[in-house]
Order: sequence, then structure tokens, then C-alpha cells
Amino acid sequence: MRTSVRSVVFATLLLFPATVSAESVRCTSYSGTPGSSAETAGMVFIPGGAFRMGSDDQRPEERHAHSVRVDGFWIDEHEVTNAQFGDFVDATGYVTLAERGLDPRSRPSMPKLLLEPGAIVFVKPTALRPGARLSRWWQYVKGANWRHPEGPDSSIKDKDNHPVVHIAYEDAIAYAKWRGRSLPTESQWEFAALGGRDASEDWSRPFDKAGNPIANTWQGIFPILNTNDDGFETTAPVGCFPANGYGLSDMLGNVWEWTRDWYRRGHAREAARNPVGPALHLIKLAPGQAPQRVIKGGSYLCASNFCSRYRPSARQPQEVDLGAEHVGFRTVLNRPLKEAQK
Repeated sequence: MRTSVRSVVFATLLLFPATVSAESVRCTSYSGTPGSSAETAGMVFIPGGAFRMGSDDQRPEERHAHSVRVDGFWIDEHEVTNAQFGDFVDATGYVTLAERGLDPRSRPSMPKLLLEPGAIVFVKPTALRPGARLSRWWQYVKGANWRHPEGPDSSIKDKDNHPVVHIAYEDAIAYAKWRGRSLPTESQWEFAALGGRDASEDWSRPFDKAGNPIANTWQGIFPILNTNDDGFETTAPVGCFPANGYGLSDMLGNVWEWTRDWYRRGHAREAARNPVGPALHLIKLAPGQAPQRVIKGGSYLCASNFCSRYRPSARQPQEVDLGAEHVGFRTVLNRPLKEAQK
């Protein structure tokens, strides 16, 4: 009697059901908002300390590794969710940049399409024709915004606990100010992402020693094949993967996160305390080039053959006035532990 592959797989699933981790239970049942209105609700205090920021062993923009000390600060346990951002919009009537479009006066040379309300959406290539360019996976989609992540026909229904996306830098700043907070500096973000581990440890794979995913990234060959070994094609609910040593979720993978620092390729060599990045006037820009901010952490689109920036030291520039389907944020509160707890 011939046994089909399908029947063998089915029998295997019955005999060896998938284990349900505490993280997966928490992430699927979480409402997306902390159950408290306290000033530091949903935040974790990170004690100050010193660390080696950057890397001399990875990509050129991460050099030079240098000594940095940061004072203690509070940081969101997870990325700002759709539910949290929705509370902000409901309370203030705020309209995001992707929803209202760019002012032509701010970008006079920008094509008209890119001035209209919309944002950048990832579109997986469906056909590989001879000579086709695989790099064209990003498309500017009219009507894409935080409420409609993949375009006007999509929604965030049942995704209250997913990270909010299509958030331009000014949108993130507006939310942070409403909460009485700010965005993290790159040094704060990187220190928190280390979770108490040494920066020199191996951060090259988003899997544990047993091969289990520890972050929401792309498994397979980007951009044509995603095996979804981590269970998610796009964003995951916050907190679905093990938290780091400080109790922070999704510092690596899921969505990129805004920082306050202006982007410049590489770091200064000098030791620093509470650095805030280079001054804008010191950054060399090509004619017509707009300044960019640093984003950190990688996203669900980072794969071993592309991006692979799921490391604390990894960094990337992002246009401040452009929403994207894989960019979100979290906030910080720069206040001592005892003072914030009063």
C-alpha cells in the first residue's frame, strides 16, 4: 500500500503537535495597550552603563567601534502598536504624513505621484523574466498608510497588537510628545538592544542554538521565497518572540525603528557620553539629497541573503518624510528610575 507524503505529514502532526510557547500565547492574546495609565506603563527601565557601540567587523557604516556611556532611561517594552497609535489619533485628531501627502514646497523636485497621500509597500515579485530586475520590490501605493498598510483595500482589523507602520519621522515625534516622551538616540537604542550581552558576541543569525527563530525575519531567498519558519509573512504581533535580557521584545526584526540621530556613514572614533549623533551641518549631502535619520533593528524583510541587519550595531538611513511598510518606532522617557516612580 502506497503512503502519500500528505498522509505522513498529517500523522506526524497528530503524533508530535507543535509546542505553544509562552511568547506565542502572550502575543496572540495581548490587546496592544498596557493595562495601566501610569507614566511608565509598558516601559522598562534600562540602568545606565558603558558599551562598545558600532562594529569594526560588520558593514562599513557601523564603523568605528568606540566606547560609549549612557545614563539610565526608560524605553517601551515593545514597538508602538496600532492600538496605541489609534488612541493617540482618537485623542488628538492627528493625521499622518502618509494620509495627507507631502507639501510640494518641501520637495519641489519630487515626482507628483510621490507627493500624493500614500506610502512605500513591499510587493513580492511573482514572475522572473529574463533580464528582470529583482530590486523593484518597493512600490509607492496611493492610499497606503497606517490604517491600510498594504494599500486602500487592506486594513488593520484584528491587528491592534501589531506594530504601527507607515510612520514618518514627524509622526513618531508627534506621538512621543503626546506621551511626554521622545525617540531614543541611536546609542540608547543600541545599548538597550544588547540586553546586557557583549557587543562582540555572534549576532549573525536570528535563530537560537536549536534553530528556532528568535525574531520575525525573512526565511528563504529574498525577495522571491519566504518559508515563514517563524510563522509570519509580514509583521507579527509584538512580543511573539523571546524578550532580550532587559525584557524588551522585538528589538531585532519585525519592523525597523526610528532613532533621533541624523544619519552619517560610520561613527566617530572618540569615546562619548550620551551622544546624540552628528550635527546636521556636519553631514555631507549630494546635490538634491535630503538628510536622513538612523533606523535600527532590521525587519521582517531582512534575510541572510539580503539586509541581514538583525544586529544591535546595524544601522540604515531612512528618509524622514516617507512612510514604509516595514518601519515603526518605540519611545523613551529620559528620567531617573526613582523620579519616574513617584
